[in-house]
Amino acid sequence: MNNNIARLYHIANKPTRTIIGLMSGTSLDGLDIALCQISGHGPATRIKVEQFVTRDYDAATKRALRSVSHSRAKVEDTCLINAKLGTMHGQWVAEQLKQWGLETQDVDLVASHGQTVFHAPKRHHQQCDYPDATLQLGDGDHVARACGIITLADFRQRHVAAGGEGAPLVVYGDQLIFRDATENRIMLNIGGIANLTVLPADLSKSAYCSDTGPGNTLMDAYMQSLAQPQAFDRDAQLALQGAIHQPLLTTLLNHEFFAQNLPKTTGPELFNLEYVTLALARCGKPALSDADMMATLNAFSAQSIARVLAECTADWESGAVYCSGGGAHNPLLMSQLAQLLPELRIDSTASLAVNPDAKEAMLFALLANECVAGDPFAIQIEGMPATTMGKVCFPD
Repeated sequence: MNNNIARLYHIANKPTRTIIGLMSGTSLDGLDIALCQISGHGPATRIKVEQFVTRDYDAATKRALRSVSHSRAKVEDTCLINAKLGTMHGQWVAEQLKQWGLETQDVDLVASHGQTVFHAPKRHHQQCDYPDATLQLGDGDHVARACGIITLADFRQRHVAAGGEGAPLVVYGDQLIFRDATENRIMLNIGGIANLTVLPADLSKSAYCSDTGPGNTLMDAYMQSLAQPQAFDRDAQLALQGAIHQPLLTTLLNHEFFAQNLPKTTGPELFNLEYVTLALARCGKPALSDADMMATLNAFSAQSIARVLAECTADWESGAVYCSGGGAHNPLLMSQLAQLLPELRIDSTASLAVNPDAKEAMLFALLANECVAGDPFAIQIEGMPATTMGKVCFPD
């Protein structure tokens, strides 16, 4: 038997597995690395994040990623960054293990989400001869080779092949880790795109998930386009100085995506600065200050998220929203959600003992655990395929 196959068989039969989850979101700012201890699988899963760090991309890597993300980039550029990013991610895992005082053999698996550079559900591309599609860079074989650990990658590709849209995938982990029979819950992740998982306390009702629209993507893109660019509006400092331009906000919210039934997915392919430019033109090109623009974009994210939250909780007497992702650190966005939804408790996953920055990396580690040790039919989610996800990449 191939030694890697034997190793994988051994890992699958262990009572507890050490898995590193890697997540790089649409903000393109860096790589989240979560070292997790996971026991069991399916409803019996127990998970704990032992270590967590975010490694920032340097300026050159960010430029390279932006040049191929959500655009019709050269095939050569996409091919090259795919290999480079995979190697970089694997090297960063090896470096972190040294910093944490661990050896390669102390880790069973790496779960590598990769970098989404194009997301094309059929509802967006509308080409009848082509299926749903999605593309993540950071080749799993390069990750495995660089860190010396069996790596699972291409989770979203498997989801699409099984009949899904490739997003949002965190619902599978949310269902296992956060569902509670005593409290109606929504797990809201505000990354570049915001997505949520609805977890009714009534266990006879199915959990479900959906994207809501833009989270941080438009705000970040605008800040990066300024004469003195910044990665993002830290603590909403600029947005707090501005006033919402109501005609522009109304125009931004007037898109067919927001009228589509749940569940649905989207990405920066739709919600980008070109979308904002077209909305400004429809409003007669008003002269907005940078502060007013940021205040309006902040309100756009808040209201588009709040609309879906209100729809999902219309028949709830009470419930809580647990937030994660970069948007959870935006005080203006959080206060707007609380004002728009006074009947819901808006909180952070930190109150559930989960670092809101580590949550997605943690949940991809869980998906890898399910792929190796789980049952594809143990997690039933409305509108989502029951399937294991992740391609296995050996280090040698």
